[in-house]
Amino acid sequence: MLVVHFSALILSALAGAKFGKQMERPKFLILWMIIGAVSSPTLFAVGNTSVILASLVSLFLGISLGFGMPSCMSYFSDSVAIESRGRISGITMLASGIGIAAFGAAPVNDLFLLGIVLGVWRLSSLLVFLWDRDYRRTERKESQPSYKQVISQHSFALYFVPWVMFSLVNYLAAPIAPNNEVTPGLEIVQTVFMGASAVFGGIFMDSIGRKRMAITGFTMLGVAAALLGFSGSSLPKIPAPILYFNAVVDGIAWGLLLVLFILTLWGDLSQSFSSDKYYALGVTPFFLSKFLELIVTPYIPPSITTSTPLVSFTAFFLFLAVLPLVYAPETLPEKVMKEHALKTYVDKAQEIAQKYY
Repeated sequence: MLVVHFSALILSALAGAKFGKQMERPKFLILWMIIGAVSSPTLFAVGNTSVILASLVSLFLGISLGFGMPSCMSYFSDSVAIESRGRISGITMLASGIGIAAFGAAPVNDLFLLGIVLGVWRLSSLLVFLWDRDYRRTERKESQPSYKQVISQHSFALYFVPWVMFSLVNYLAAPIAPNNEVTPGLEIVQTVFMGASAVFGGIFMDSIGRKRMAITGFTMLGVAAALLGFSGSSLPKIPAPILYFNAVVDGIAWGLLLVLFILTLWGDLSQSFSSDKYYALGVTPFFLSKFLELIVTPYIPPSITTSTPLVSFTAFFLFLAVLPLVYAPETLPEKVMKEHALKTYVDKAQEIAQKYY
């Protein structure tokens, strides 16, 4: 059923970015949130014995989520200034992660009750949206590029190709992730550092630039994977300290990359264009990797999932993904970076002056 859900989500996101502009964005977003709130209680049918009914519900839930997602992200991009987009994206990602974790940990076993709770949660987002009286004043960029124009944009391609490579490597690496049952606490450690990295990484994105943070994130993942690859002949034999160190590095890198490639970067690259299609394409590799993970992972032999050569292969492609980023342009305005550098210099000068005078 998850395969149907992710397929519907990806296709509806691409379609929503194309057709969503035919309606005023506030009305479109309001309609999308109402449909999301109404569709959530149908979650109970996913556990139904009828495969057809469960598939239809999964399809409907995927469409209800994906169709308005690019327009919602575009609204976020248009509402937040580029010089503060990183830190706001980091806080947003952290809040979303806490919400997802809370729903996952909630002691609710009844799917219908869980659907009601999700419906109320999505309805609350509509109330917050309506409470913001400025939502109608947020200007939407009228220039709407085609998907061909977006993909052929040089700067977009230099960021998008590494993101696709990372997403595919992530799907390949999913079955070889260290077992949390063998070494308890790995997921908690990784999640904590991911949340902290999302916030602090967003702050750094608004000061030293997006490109440096992208290179840092990919390099850290490559180093972590390489460390696992050189640690032994099979994953179960890797010492626990190395696994925990890998969890910390992975958490920091994931926090940086998710904030950058899900919420921040595509709004920067759209410039004078509407960013709906930029976000639709930008989030597709992430969900596609989840889709491939569901399709392919069950057919991967256990002997491969515990072998370190595959980890070394993963590390190689992560380092390879950095190469296009070397030639990618910085999307944060140079003026903002110079102002931050000047402010940092002045602050240090004042500290030195206070120390000696």
